[in-house]
Amino acid sequence: QVQLVESGGGLVQAGGSLRLSCAYSGRTFSFNTMGWFRQAPGKEREFVAAIKWNGGTISYADSVKGRFTISRDNAKNTLYLQMSTLKPEDTAIYYCAARRGIQIAASAGAYDYWGQGTQVTVSS
Repeated sequence: QVQLVESGGGLVQAGGSLRLSCAYSGRTFSFNTMGWFRQAPGKEREFVAAIKWNGGTISYADSVKGRFTISRDNAKNTLYLQMSTLKPEDTAIYYCAARRGIQIAASAGAYDYWGQGTQVTVSS
């Protein structure tokens, strides 16, 4: 059994910052890669960022590169997404995900476990 629980979402003005957290528990030894996705109303779920278990490989969507930073603390069993210079188009539900595969993946279908999501709203 695997559990992923996101927190840290909220309402922020454009240009502001937020840090999302994802606490994971259960059969975490089965994870090799973790990532963040987001889904805005009426849109498909899209890739935001991903990181390998040892943090050695990181990937970002072009739309967030230079503004968002993904990191993980395996001692605390927590994945983070530091978001800066937020824009109204960043408004979405943000999901934490984990996969057994060893390669970084940007497709939602490649992930095996998902959290329930946390709402991020950026006002203009």
